Amino acid sequence: MSVAVETFGFFVAAVGLLMLGVTLPHSYWRVSTVHGNVITTSTIFENLWHSCATDSLGVYNCWEFPSMLALSGYIQACRALMITAILLGFLGLLLGILGLRCTNIGGTVLSRKTKLAATAGALHILAGCCGMVAITWYAFNITRDFFDPLYPGTKYELGPALYLGWSASLLAILGGVCLCSNCFCAPEEDAAASTRLPYKASTVRSAGLPARLHPSASDEGDSSFGKYGKNAYV
Repeated sequence: MSVAVETFGFFVAAVGLLMLGVTLPHSYWRVSTVHGNVITTSTIFENLWHSCATDSLGVYNCWEFPSMLALSGYIQACRALMITAILLGFLGLLLGILGLRCTNIGGTVLSRKTKLAATAGALHILAGCCGMVAITWYAFNITRDFFDPLYPGTKYELGPALYLGWSASLLAILGGVCLCSNCFCAPEEDAAASTRLPYKASTVRSAGLPARLHPSASDEGDSSFGKYGKNAYV
């Protein structure tokens, strides 16, 4: 059962990593709201890297943020957290491949594979937490500006990329927990080996065995004596 949970956690974490990779370049992190606007001929949508505007005819124009230092601090932090999450997830994926007990990659020593799987699970949990913090922080700033009646700029709503990122982070954390849970369970192979008693050969010999072997030695001596005769020793 633990092998199945481990394999399930590996694939769930891999799906979470893939979804995090899709979330990072997604254009719809936030979308301009139509709430309170009379004219809705244009829509603005942004992500961590660029901002785009589209009109009612479907024509859109995008421009990248000109300076990283001119951006808000939370956008820079979200960039760093998302990139860190993807790197941690990729490293956890490699260690997970080596730590899976259903494969022979990385050796067949059970204790080593268990440690690799637990390390991979911890990395996936950290990746999910980094992604969750980045997306939640970004969403918090959107909702704060949206409900602020004195905010003078354009108000935005949560984009579909945020929901995709939340789902990806949860999958990464779930996969990491499944990989780490294996190290808290006693391996079946070790349990079977501990209940097996070592074989020890019996050291008790039969009492009549020397008595049966001794006459054969005496017979050998008598036969040799008879072979050479009594005069051979004079």
